[in-house]
Amino acid sequence: MANKKIYDLEERTYVFAKNVRLLIQKLPKTISNIEDGKQVVRSSGSVAANYIEANEKLGDKDFRLKIARKEAKESVLWLKLLLDLNSKSDSELTELINEAE
Repeated sequence: MANKKIYDLEERTYVFAKNVRLLIQKLPKTISNIEDGKQVVRSSGSVAANYIEANEKLGDKDFRLKIARKEAKESVLWLKLLLDLNSKSDSELTELINEAE
């Protein structure tokens, strides 16, 4: 039990949202990158925001956690689209996809 890793999911979801934003800033400014980038910025931030709301008991915790999970799945969609069209950033995108999953 001493080796069990404890995850601070509030911090982890924040770092995920931040890393998505940092990656989006580096991508070429194509129409698809701009549009998909906007979507993943929104959904990645929503993962963190809904997780925080669930922990602050501002409503139904299970409902907020389900929304956070849905937003994480949505983030995976946008990240995969970006991955398919941006081979130069594939390792960073793959890491973000893995974290969202």
